[in-house]
Amino acid sequence: MATKFDPKIPFNDLPLLPPAEDIETKAVLKKCIEATRQLEGLRQAAKRIPNQDVLINSIPLREAKDSSAIENIVTTNDKLFRFASANDEHADPSTREILRYRTALRNGFDNLKIRPLTVQTALTLCRTIKGYDLDVRAVPGTTLRNHATDEVIYTPPEGAAVINEKLRNWEQYLHEDNGIDPIIRMAIGHYQFEAIHPFPDGNGRTGRALNILYLIDQKRLDLPILYLSQYINANRDSYYRLLTGVTTNGDWEPWILFMLEAVQFTARWTTEKIEAVKALMEETVRHVKLRQPRIYSRELVELLFTQPYCRTGDVVASGIASRNIAAKYLKELAAADVLLQRKDGREVLYINVRFLDLLKSNEHGFQPFPAA
Repeated sequence: MATKFDPKIPFNDLPLLPPAEDIETKAVLKKCIEATRQLEGLRQAAKRIPNQDVLINSIPLREAKDSSAIENIVTTNDKLFRFASANDEHADPSTREILRYRTALRNGFDNLKIRPLTVQTALTLCRTIKGYDLDVRAVPGTTLRNHATDEVIYTPPEGAAVINEKLRNWEQYLHEDNGIDPIIRMAIGHYQFEAIHPFPDGNGRTGRALNILYLIDQKRLDLPILYLSQYINANRDSYYRLLTGVTTNGDWEPWILFMLEAVQFTARWTTEKIEAVKALMEETVRHVKLRQPRIYSRELVELLFTQPYCRTGDVVASGIASRNIAAKYLKELAAADVLLQRKDGREVLYINVRFLDLLKSNEHGFQPFPAA
């Protein structure tokens, strides 16, 4: 049973990890096997995409969008994908903040190649997401409230020493050799991080990014492509209710089962999305070879998927062609109905509409190319 708490009093008595309760119940172990199988399927599907940047540049954008939507930070898909491959200084503040989440996830992924996931990882993620330097909360008075009633529903621990102690314990638990499956530890660690609520802002998004990075750290994923926030956003009420259940009653099993289901569902969904992306890439190759064989190259087609809002400068920067030739290539691809040409201020955008529609949709089909 969790320590009794009053939602209006700082929860400095938040129990340290590991949980006192038996968390490896029969239901949890069974669900963990299913989630593990789906995660492995996702890993293998990603390996079948020749250019991994196609996935790294796209799926994390949807993760960023839905994780931010949980915090009521929203933008349109068009703005998000348009500014993802360009200078975002002209984007609105919400779009820039969501793009910073994508940047934080990518930087965190790169840093895992050098060092394991730590408290410093969380701090760096949060600073990137928020766009300014911050540290562990030092000022008292932080409360979480019900948006509808303004009622205080939780007051996290206070005092830098207390928070840092609990963060050190959180980090130690994630990495200790305790025989607990990493996916289960991810669920437990996510609760603990959100309960500690260590930073002045950005804790929810930081915690959800840490989930994906931890699975990579533990070799359950190779790339930051698990679209986990899709499930959490779609089941937001259950997410918060089950978090509260652990705090108030020590109800670990329902919470862990929820997170395992989230992993299982989104791993399967993302696998199907990747297979659809692969099919669309192959169909695009076939169509370009048929309609524009003179300009076809594998590198050019892959660029249309790593930069779905493509500019002449993108083709030049990739080393495929000079500026004049690059402009000609893009115009010919638009004439072949591979890209949509659109004037945007002083520049011309060439948009891979089929790919963007596939990414934005919850379905996995794509619009066929017209017959030659």
